[in-house]
Amino acid sequence: ALLGPNGAGKTTCFYAIAGLVTPEAGSVHVDGRDVTLLPMYRRARMGIGYLPQEASIFRGLSVEDNITAILEHWVRDRKKRHERLEELLGEFSIEHLRRASAMSLSGGERRRVEIARCLASDPKYVLLDEPFAGVDPIVVADIRRLVAQLKNRGIGVLITDHNVRETLGIVDRAYILHEGRVLMSGTADEVVRDENVRRVYLGQNFRIM
Repeated sequence: ALLGPNGAGKTTCFYAIAGLVTPEAGSVHVDGRDVTLLPMYRRARMGIGYLPQEASIFRGLSVEDNITAILEHWVRDRKKRHERLEELLGEFSIEHLRRASAMSLSGGERRRVEIARCLASDPKYVLLDEPFAGVDPIVVADIRRLVAQLKNRGIGVLITDHNVRETLGIVDRAYILHEGRVLMSGTADEVVRDENVRRVYLGQNFRIM
């Protein structure tokens, strides 16, 4: 996770990794390859998936068509494309929604469809931008389960979010940014115990649970 106080640079850093902005200094490397100047679609081909905070599904299409639209770019064989569609619908428990219009979905259902659609491109890494922003507790629990599913598939997940407690509760490692630099990195417990992190970001009384 990328975390830090407002103005720390986490959003800019996150967008630079995703390919939404070009850094003024430094470089971005993925699996040892410099991708600093590569556009977003080239990074997608390298296995980087990106899920924005805003709704990213096609509201006028059905759930099935939303996923198929992405599969058509990645899976040429029609039979294999159909098989992959069924796998994704089943894995994220959205088979019953396959013909539902995207605009009729609840927040949790929409997030499941978005992640299923993201996985249609078979990414190695998924970047989640503010996944907990503006969602109710039921959806938060749903997102936690979805992130666990991604991790169990061996997919790397990078999150940036203002909901520190929820984010630290699901990540293996966190990077705390302060004034454009990494102040500290470590496991959730290590981050929470760090005095500098408490002083500039979490506060002395912060607890994960």
